[in-house]
Amino acid sequence: MAVAAISLHQQLLCSSNLKTRTRPRCPRPWLSCRKSTLSRLKLHNNNVHLPIISCSSSTSQSPEANTETAESCVNLGLQLFSKGRVKDALIQFETALNLDPNPMEAQAALYNKACCHAYRGEGNKAADCLRTALREYDLKFGTILNDPDLASFRALPEFKELQEEARLGGEDIGYSFRRDLKLISEVQAPFRGVRRFFYVAFSAAAGISLFFTVPRLFRAIKGGDGASDLWETAGNAAINIGGIIVLVALFFWDNKKEEEQLAQISRDETLSRLPLRLSTNRVVELVQLRDTVRPVILAGKKETVLSAMQKADRFRTELLRRGILLVPVVWGEGQTPQIEKKGFGAPTKAAAALPSIGEDFDKRAQSITAKSKLKAEIRFKAEVVSPAEWERWIRDQQRSEGVTPGEDVYIILRLDGRVRRSGKGMPDWQQIVKELPPVEALLSKLER
Repeated sequence: MAVAAISLHQQLLCSSNLKTRTRPRCPRPWLSCRKSTLSRLKLHNNNVHLPIISCSSSTSQSPEANTETAESCVNLGLQLFSKGRVKDALIQFETALNLDPNPMEAQAALYNKACCHAYRGEGNKAADCLRTALREYDLKFGTILNDPDLASFRALPEFKELQEEARLGGEDIGYSFRRDLKLISEVQAPFRGVRRFFYVAFSAAAGISLFFTVPRLFRAIKGGDGASDLWETAGNAAINIGGIIVLVALFFWDNKKEEEQLAQISRDETLSRLPLRLSTNRVVELVQLRDTVRPVILAGKKETVLSAMQKADRFRTELLRRGILLVPVVWGEGQTPQIEKKGFGAPTKAAAALPSIGEDFDKRAQSITAKSKLKAEIRFKAEVVSPAEWERWIRDQQRSEGVTPGEDVYIILRLDGRVRRSGKGMPDWQQIVKELPPVEALLSKLER
């Protein structure tokens, strides 16, 4: 759960996912937390590297505190939630809102209250809390997008309504990385800009040379004293024209490759945010399963998918050793919720200096629940949440690979979440057992 606690004296919000905690012996007297690490926003979240403080821990606030304040209630609520006492934590956040909180405390209490409601599957109540925090306390919508503990809420129609309201109110509802797709692309292809520079420079040089060669070619054709050799001049003009054509073609080819790369980056990020329901009924996003499992997406008609899963069950033991998690997607099961169009309007109580938090891409997979506990919840099969979004992503992937959208396909992912390979029809499980190393093998560790 992304949560926020307030410091005891200066009321500074310190968090990466709206989680701030208090503790003694922090490097700064107004920053109290058990563990403080200086990290940087990743390239795909910001155009520049801005240092942020990421703090995570439990509170040092004693339940027996004599003075009950909004701050102490928020901190106690975080402590209770970390122990799995969600109902008691919810009471503390509600109490904090009744104790005349300042804007920072109110934002923290509302946001954490929403996380409690999301954990309990109460989508309407979670949406109401977040709506108030967005309207009145300057909560950044990117925080909601990036918090793994709101994954179950993001799979609900209430989130789509909230997202549409935020868009109509002028909020940036896109994933923060999308503003920096070109920067990500440049990191993956660092010499593309250099190549383009040479394409343009050499094309300009060839154009200038051609500009002076054409008049000489006309004089050579007319002949007479002082005229240049016709074949030599024609050859020079042809070389210049050919060079321009080749360089322009290379420039457009590079542009096309960049567009394909940007589309792939966008698909990879969309895939990482698709929600799944585990065997314990917990909803997580695919990004939270990275380094833990190799999802195998089975998309097709119901009878085809069921048949493939039955065949996979014969190799269950070996597939589990390889971290295989079956993700069945049956065509036609997705339904797009209707969204009521209404905007937020102007905020009335926005805090001027509240930080934007929860935007670090790598921190999204971290939560109060340890990785080991998450791993224990994963079984052989997961259920897709928001089937329409899964179908949309699969059809986009099919178009990108030249496959007719709607065909039966399988897609095998790596441990790091990227697509390993895909194919038409259903997979050959025996071949997959031979192809994939066990999760603990050295080759598997290289995928992480």
